[in-house]
Amino acid sequence: MREVLKEVPAKRIASEMGLSLSLVYKWAEPTEDETGSGASNPLDRVGQLIRITSNPRIAQWVCERADGFFIRNPHSIAADGHLIPITNDIVQEFADMLATIAQAAGDNAISTEEARKIRRRWEELKSVTEGFVHAAEAGKFPPPMPPEKDPRKSPAKT
Repeated sequence: MREVLKEVPAKRIASEMGLSLSLVYKWAEPTEDETGSGASNPLDRVGQLIRITSNPRIAQWVCERADGFFIRNPHSIAADGHLIPITNDIVQEFADMLATIAQAAGDNAISTEEARKIRRRWEELKSVTEGFVHAAEAGKFPPPMPPEKDPRKSPAKT
């Protein structure tokens, strides 16, 4: 909240939210224990709601209000050096999403239920792709072997 208050004046926030200026300032103070003077801020409360409900729709709603989208942290991708099967999985997810869209659009209209199915496929594709990108950034895919050390590219012995 301190960083936010550097960009947007506390007075404006208090005025537009119908709150006291002192409450907005307290949101920026630590609330580490009962002796702190800070107040539980809205961000802390949203975090509590997500933790208590274990419902990602709350995070999705917040992200949509910020003109963005929510992607769950990806499941860990095993680093077994087999990049092609993992890449194929992403391509298959993309194909599944396109098939869902094609099936929904087959009658030149998309119903509410079909839109929900498209959204679910899209969210799954984003998550799988994020897992791949995360693994690549973490260096889980080994660099290519030099041709002289790669047994697949060695000249055949006669």
